[in-house]
Amino acid sequence: LMELAGLACAQALAKVYKKEEYPRVLVCCGPGNQGGDGLVAARHLGMFGYQPTIYMPKPGPKDHYKRLQKQCDNMKITTLPPSTDIESLRTVIRSSDVILDAIFGFSFKGPIRAPFDDALPLLTQSGLPIVSVDIPSGWDVEEGNIAGVGLNPDVLVSLTAPKLGVRGFRGRHFLGGRFVPKALEDTYALNLPSYPDTDQIVELPSTDSSQKL
Repeated sequence: LMELAGLACAQALAKVYKKEEYPRVLVCCGPGNQGGDGLVAARHLGMFGYQPTIYMPKPGPKDHYKRLQKQCDNMKITTLPPSTDIESLRTVIRSSDVILDAIFGFSFKGPIRAPFDDALPLLTQSGLPIVSVDIPSGWDVEEGNIAGVGLNPDVLVSLTAPKLGVRGFRGRHFLGGRFVPKALEDTYALNLPSYPDTDQIVELPSTDSSQKL
C-alpha cells in the first residue's frame, strides 16, 4: 500500500508541477508511515525525471524504512544527513522549486517537536509551492489547522479518502491510492469517485466534501 500511495503522490505532483518548470523537488519526510510514503514518492519522482532531495532529520527505525532509503540511495537521490540543525534545510530550500510534505500524517497530535517545530515555519516562509501527503503537516485529522502552526499547501493528495480535518482546504485536491477494496468502500459508505483510465489519482472539486473518513 505504501508503494501505491507514494506513486500516487508522485503522480499528483507531476501533474501540477511539470518537471520542465519545477525540476528540483524537496521531499520532507517524517519518521513514520508518512515519511515512508515520501521516500517512495521521491524514488518515483526520480524515475519521472525530477531531481529530488530528501530532508529526513529523524529517519524511521524500522527495517522497511531503511530499505526504502536504500532504494533512494541506489537511484543516486541525495538525502541530507540527519540533524536537528535546520541550516542544511535552509540551504537546500534556496535551490528547490517545489516541496513535497510527507512529515506528519493523520495520527499527528501536537505539540510539534524539534526539529520540525523550526522546519515547518521555514517551509512556509520559503514561498515555494507545497504538495502535502494525506493531510498537511501540523493539522489535526478531525479539526484541521486549529493550532495555526500547520503548513498551508497549494496541493493536497488525500489517501484512501479525504479526512474530516481537510474540509476547509481550498487548493487543488487529489484523491490517491487506488487500492481500496470494493467491500471496504461499501462497508464505510466511502462514496469514492472513479479513477480515470489507469491513473492512480483523481482530482476532486475544491469544495467536495462528499467523501470523508
